[in-house]
Formats: sequence, C-alpha cells, structure tokens
Amino acid sequence: MKNELLGKLADKSITTEVLFKAVEQDFDLIPQLLKGLSSSKASIRYGCAKVLTDLSAVHPEKLYRYMDSFIGLLDSKYRILTWNAIAITANLAKVDKDKRFDVAFAKYYSFLNDEYMVTVANVVGHSGKIALAKPYLIDKITNELLKVDNISVTPHLTEECKRVIAEKAIKSFDLFFERIKQKKRVVSFVEKHASSPRKALRATAENFLKKWG
Repeated sequence: MKNELLGKLADKSITTEVLFKAVEQDFDLIPQLLKGLSSSKASIRYGCAKVLTDLSAVHPEKLYRYMDSFIGLLDSKYRILTWNAIAITANLAKVDKDKRFDVAFAKYYSFLNDEYMVTVANVVGHSGKIALAKPYLIDKITNELLKVDNISVTPHLTEECKRVIAEKAIKSFDLFFERIKQKKRVVSFVEKHASSPRKALRATAENFLKKWG
C-alpha cells in the first residue's frame, strides 16, 4: 500500500491532496514520505515534500520525531526541498519541547545570506511564526531580520528582491512587535521603507507605522 501510493504519485494517478488525506488516516505512512524525498523522480520528491509541509502546518506533533531529518534537509542540493525544510522546521517550532530548533538557529538564519531571493524570503517570512512559538528567541530573531537591508545583491537577488524581503520582514515584525525589546530599532528599520519605490512595501511600512509607530 505504501509503495503503491508513491507509485501513483509518480505517474500522477493521485494528487498530493489525496495523499495528504491518506496520511491523515494513517500517520505510519510518514516514513515512506521521508524516503520519497530522496527519490530520483521529481514528481515523488516534490510531491512528498509538499505533503510533509502541509502536514507540518496542521499536525506538527506527528512530524516532530523527525525534526532532525528536516533540519538536515536544509542542506539539500535541491533548492525546493530547502524551501520546504525552512517551512517545516518553522511549523514544528511550536511543538519543539527538546529545543532542536534552538540548536539549529545559526544554520537556519545562515540562509539569509543565500544568493536566491526565494530562500531568503522563506526564512524571513516564517520568522514571525518561530518568534511566537519561542518568545525567548525574539531578541535573536529581531537581530537577524534587521540585517536584511545589508543583504548582498546577486544575479538571483536584485534590489527589487531586497524590497520584497524587507516587506516580509515588516510583516513578520508585526506579528510579535509587542514582545520586541528593540522597538526603536525596528521602527527605524520600517521608517526607511515608508518611501520605498515599491508600492506594496511602502504600504506595508505605512500601515505598520500607523499601528505601532
């Protein structure tokens, strides 16, 4: 049954939504999904990753025992799997009783220096979730997010990409601003973007300042 499901995923005779529901009925299928992450077939690899990501959002406690595997997946040679691992690791933070994320904090935030905008944006976008799950890390997370203005431009991360990342940073700060000690630094960061040429960033900054400034 387990191999049959992944086979159907490979030939696209089932969708990731159907597989998700199947796993919800039998969480013993999770190890098979983990195995599927190393499949040579992209449809299996990314299908399993999507299902695991979706599961982590609604059933984090079912995936927590495998958290070290997801932290290891951050170093995948496939960027899409790295993006999935960033999301899954953040989703599992709320059930991380053994503080496994804390140990991997430096590795997680090292991706702020990645050359690809989507990688950086994923880390920034999921940071609010982590901060709410682990309020004692808020000061460290704030320090990391305040660095995004200093990200280096690459062929895959333009100045416009940096504006997208800044917008995500402000949205993350908005989720836990009440608990931030460095409020003046954050407000100053947001103020710098209130006159951005990017309309969405400008609006996000303005709304933040009306609420918190």
